[in-house]
Amino acid sequence: MYDYLAKIVLLGPSGCGKSCLLHRFVRGEWRVLTSQTIGVEFSSKIIKVGTGPRRKRIKLQLWDTAGQERFRSVTRSYYRGAAGALLVYDITNHTTFASLPTFLTDARALASPNLALLLVGNKNDLSAPPELVDVDQAPPERAVSAGEAARWADLNGVPVAMETSALTGGGVDEVFERLAGIIVTRIELGEVDPDDPMSGIQYGDGGGW
Repeated sequence: MYDYLAKIVLLGPSGCGKSCLLHRFVRGEWRVLTSQTIGVEFSSKIIKVGTGPRRKRIKLQLWDTAGQERFRSVTRSYYRGAAGALLVYDITNHTTFASLPTFLTDARALASPNLALLLVGNKNDLSAPPELVDVDQAPPERAVSAGEAARWADLNGVPVAMETSALTGGGVDEVFERLAGIIVTRIELGEVDPDDPMSGIQYGDGGGW
């Protein structure tokens, strides 16, 4: 059983680790993916938000979208009715970061008017200090600093910028919990109405997309 159902989309260019991030969150394990996402893939998970009598159970319907331009017309259709979105990039590849405005523009044009957004820098294990990695395999240099990401998020009205590692699991649960927390808070403040079909949220176990 759950109190709310929310549609969440993972957005970002190909190769930034969206599918691995989602697999880590849903399955709690690392999986090497040998093929790129074609179109969209779907998963779901129920998590708890808050504490004490205010604790809520929210079921996240999670849509992993392909990042390649040739799938853009297909994936954009799945943005509709999304309550939340994770904008994902690879911290060791600045090109993935630079491509985010396109995904952000599409999401804001097509998803819920009250779309909750988080900026997620994935693969932060690859920029670990030298003493924490194999000396025979130097990690790639960080291409996007936490400061640059935070400034971009602030400039573009994205309230939170976080980093994760799908490989180690670092920060993964926290990202989804933070996004779910934002959504639940907006419901409680009356900023979002689950009875509104455009909100991307529903009460209880009723219905789906």
